[in-house]
Amino acid sequence: MKSKASKLAIDFSPLKKYPDFRNLWSAGLISYLGSMITYVALPFQIKELTGSYLAVGLLGIIEITPLIIFGLYGGVLADSVDRKKLIWATEAGALLIVTGLLLNSLLAEPSLIAIYIAAGLFACVDGLQRPSMGAILPRLVSHEDLPSASNLLTLRWQIGFILGPTLGGIIFSTFSIEVGYGFDIATYLVSLIFLARVRNIPPSKEAEKPSLAALLEGIRYALGRKDLLATYLIDLAAMFFAMPTALFPFWAAELKANWALGLFYSAGITGSIIITLTSGWSRTYRYHGRAVIWAAIGWGTAIALAGVTNSLILVLICLAVAGASDQVSALFRTVIWNQTIPDNLRGRLAGIELLSYSVGPLAGQMRAASMAAAFSLSFSVTAGGIICVVVVAILALLIPEFRKYDVETNKYALAERENRKNREDLNE
Repeated sequence: MKSKASKLAIDFSPLKKYPDFRNLWSAGLISYLGSMITYVALPFQIKELTGSYLAVGLLGIIEITPLIIFGLYGGVLADSVDRKKLIWATEAGALLIVTGLLLNSLLAEPSLIAIYIAAGLFACVDGLQRPSMGAILPRLVSHEDLPSASNLLTLRWQIGFILGPTLGGIIFSTFSIEVGYGFDIATYLVSLIFLARVRNIPPSKEAEKPSLAALLEGIRYALGRKDLLATYLIDLAAMFFAMPTALFPFWAAELKANWALGLFYSAGITGSIIITLTSGWSRTYRYHGRAVIWAAIGWGTAIALAGVTNSLILVLICLAVAGASDQVSALFRTVIWNQTIPDNLRGRLAGIELLSYSVGPLAGQMRAASMAAAFSLSFSVTAGGIICVVVVAILALLIPEFRKYDVETNKYALAERENRKNREDLNE
């Protein structure tokens, strides 16, 4: 019984085996906790200043364009500069932006424009950093430990996502928004100390100078690999057709459960955490493409079922199952990316990955809201889930390379395993 439990439990061994990964993980855990406080502070401060829904909603519009542009450029940079140094520099940049927000909030009349500018700058810094953060992992842990390390990075994000907003709410209500920004500044300072202890990760010998040609090479590589392309298309389909988050306030009202609105948001992350904490089995599961396909179908099915019931408990259970399914998909998509993409292209592909999991949910919110306005909330949720299942099934049929993906036989996975083994031998 103990053996079965150990096989299911999340594997913490990468934190013990790899000091650089441990420092990176610790830096991100502390930094993300503070960042989530600022994430809550921005719309809260705008609401306090304007009382306008549109003024708060404008934040998302301001952030999306720089995130796309700098995400792609950040991917090119991640392949041509030292990834650790780029992560450190962008972390320091974020520290300066939060300092600006703190100074602005201390004014007698804080500037709304300054808050919007800070939000846009955050998106720029985030876009520059995330590709390097995704691309650095295969250089810090062994090929075999990538699934476990990916799970630990997810756990880090989940801890920050839950504790950060909660802590932010307590700080704002008990003290002030200035204290919240000050807390975030402190977490960035600690994060920079941990990041400084991570060894440098210089670009590979095959690295090219940042250019449009380098970006296009990455895009051509992604389009040329059907198994890789499937990871993007399936996730885009799942998020676009079955992302219901924009409907949560209306959904809670329809069920006469406005008090439970927070539960709508937390149900998915609860399912996600359960999968993360029991992810030990993923270390030995070979058929990653199959896992992504069934997880995306599970996501769509759970969302569709949530739309046909008027029971709050059943809706929340369905949302938790959807969150769990999405986490399985995210886990194996990340492992495929990290275990099969050559190091000299990893950053550019991480930039493309950023678009696949950022644009899909944003567009999905618009799809859900538009369909609900045209028909009904229930129709929007259920139809979206059903369409998701159908589209994912069609993609699985059309891309057999992905459906049959086996990490033990896939030529790209085998090539990268050998490349990394040779690199480790040279470093010894």
